[in-house]
Amino acid sequence: MSIGTIIAPSILAANFAELAAEIKQVETAGADWIHLDVMDGRFVPNLSFGAPVIASLRKNSSSYFDAHLMVENPDSLITDMKQAGCDGITVHFEACSHLDRTLSAINEHDCRAGVALNPHTSVESLTHILEKIGLILIMTVNPGFGGQKFIKSMVHKIQQARSLIGDRPIQLQVDGGITAQTAPLAIAAGANNLVAGSAIFGAGADKYGSRIKAIRGS
Repeated sequence: MSIGTIIAPSILAANFAELAAEIKQVETAGADWIHLDVMDGRFVPNLSFGAPVIASLRKNSSSYFDAHLMVENPDSLITDMKQAGCDGITVHFEACSHLDRTLSAINEHDCRAGVALNPHTSVESLTHILEKIGLILIMTVNPGFGGQKFIKSMVHKIQQARSLIGDRPIQLQVDGGITAQTAPLAIAAGANNLVAGSAIFGAGADKYGSRIKAIRGS
C-alpha cells in the first residue's frame, strides 16, 4: 500500500460534543484531510451540520477541509462552504440538474471541485466534464449513514474510475465501509484517497494513530 494515500477521517463518526478536540486529536494522529459530511435530511435521511459549524471548526484547524454535500440543492451552499473555510467541495451527481454549471461555480470559488457517485451511478457519467473535476468520490455504501459495510462489487467501479482518470491530476476518493481490511481492496483498485469514520473514531483517541496507520497500510 502506498504511503502516499490520503486519509480523510469523517467527523460524522466523531463525538459531536467535542468536535474541535476530536479534529485536533486525529490531526496529531496523522490525518491528512478532514472530511465534512453535510446532510440535509432530504437527499439523505439524516441531518448533520452546516457552514456555521464548519466555520467554527476552521478557527482551530489548518487542515484541508473536504466538504461532501449530501444535499438536494448543493448550488445554494457553495458560497457558504467557501466562506466557512472549505478547501474542496464535492457534490453528488444525482443531486445536480446542471452539473457542469455547479462544477464551474465551485472552481470559481477557488475550491477543488469533486463529484460523488452513488453505487448505482456509472463512472461513464463523468466522461464529458473531467476537465472541471479535481476529485471523484466513489461511494462504496449508500450515502446517509455511518458504519455500513463496504459493497465489494464497487471495487470494479473504482478500477473503472482510475482508468477514466488516466494521468489527470484528479483525486480518486473512496467513502463507505473503509477499514484496515477493506482499504487494501480500494487502493489496489486505484484509489489514493480514503474516507474513514467509524474505523477511526470508533475507539479512544489513544488508538486514532494506530487505526490511521492500519488503514493507510504503513
